[in-house]
Amino acid sequence: MSAAVFLSGRDLVLLGVVKGHSNGAIQPAGVDLSVGEIESLADAGFLGKDDKIMPKGDRIQCEYGVCELEPGAYRLRFNEAVSIPPGHVGFCFPRSSLLRMGCYLGCAVWDPGYTGRGQAMLLVANPHGLRLEIGSRVAQLVVARVEGPLTSLYKGDYQGEGL
Repeated sequence: MSAAVFLSGRDLVLLGVVKGHSNGAIQPAGVDLSVGEIESLADAGFLGKDDKIMPKGDRIQCEYGVCELEPGAYRLRFNEAVSIPPGHVGFCFPRSSLLRMGCYLGCAVWDPGYTGRGQAMLLVANPHGLRLEIGSRVAQLVVARVEGPLTSLYKGDYQGEGL
């Protein structure tokens, strides 16, 4: 077993892993992802052994592109389209500026073959809220090689989401 190998931000763009990125988004070890849409959660979700029901979302209206977010959980969609190549896996992390403002961004693992404009959970823990501009960079996507043969590529419910 060898050490994990992560692709550079430049390679992610050259390989077409991230499309539609903004200026300044290419980082040494990944590519920043920006806010496209923000929704508040309108009801409860359900996660069972064999079924799931996602909570409905109410799109946040932002005056002049700036959203005033009260403390709580929000669902956001990224602007950028992501295509994780076979033999690779994607991880999304919050940018440190967001953490320093008292907010957390939760992302799932993006399996080999996933394509879409992904979603994340934004938790505003700051009791004073957050002013978040649409298009601002909130996450960094990093992509690593997967060792060994793959039995399949991602074919889940979220394939092609947001495209």
